[in-house]
Amino acid sequence: MDQDSRRRALFIAALAICATPWVGAATALVLGIAFSLGLGNPWPVGSARASKIILQLSVVGLGFGLHLEEVLQTGRSSFTYTLVGIAGTLALGFVLGRLFRTDQNTSALISFGTAICGGSAIAALAPVLKAKTEETAVALATVFTLNAVALLLFPAIAHLLQLDQGTFGIWAGLAIHDTSSVVGAASVYGDEALAIGTTVKLTRALWITPVVLGLACMKKSEQKARVPLFIVGFLLAAGLSSIFPQYAESWGALAALARQCLVVTLFLIGAGLSREVLRKVGIRPLLQGITLWILVSGLTLAALLGLP
Repeated sequence: MDQDSRRRALFIAALAICATPWVGAATALVLGIAFSLGLGNPWPVGSARASKIILQLSVVGLGFGLHLEEVLQTGRSSFTYTLVGIAGTLALGFVLGRLFRTDQNTSALISFGTAICGGSAIAALAPVLKAKTEETAVALATVFTLNAVALLLFPAIAHLLQLDQGTFGIWAGLAIHDTSSVVGAASVYGDEALAIGTTVKLTRALWITPVVLGLACMKKSEQKARVPLFIVGFLLAAGLSSIFPQYAESWGALAALARQCLVVTLFLIGAGLSREVLRKVGIRPLLQGITLWILVSGLTLAALLGLP
């Protein structure tokens, strides 16, 4: 067996291990990162595509473990934080972009990804800005790197501050970029944090559509924005579990399967953090992304804790 064949076999074995209930979210992420940086991901394109599909199906599956009324209540209660957070993040991102002299399009993409929904928001906004491929790649690499850090850092900070699961779920949903990282960090913290964090994050992700449409109108762009289908699926799943409570055991099994699929997704996401991705992140975009992220995370947590 040659080196490439051994690497593929090890990758499949690691993936299979992450599919078992004995491996948690944080372990899967670290294993994926270690595999990519140590041995190299044998299927970088395929695993990136698979992680996106599995993540979306998993988010839909998580809806079966929730009641629709609970989802709507969480969305309503976090609306003000979400609106203020998005507006504040975009404004801070603009100022920091000027301060660090980051390329205008790259700065806007990093700010938009931080404000709303990471890679999904960046992908939706890039055509409106007519961003170059390398500008989009740098923004995605910056946000992706910080997402990987958030998965490990947020639960550690929360345990240090002894945050309850509800507060952590809201904080993660508002302050972490991508949906995958929110559900990953929240799943480490607890089931209640996972339910709240996922709902808050998906509520926030819905803002992709109006913001992109607004910017498209301002720039007279023909780019269209749509509501992500997996969010619709999540709401439908929560609705089904609410309408047919007699199947609670089945809904619970689907939700449990979805949580384990998230662990597999985190391994694939970690395996995407390659040396090439790290090289794409220039010092100015990285400084802007880190500074913006720290400010947003800190101010959001202070607001949730009622600090002066």
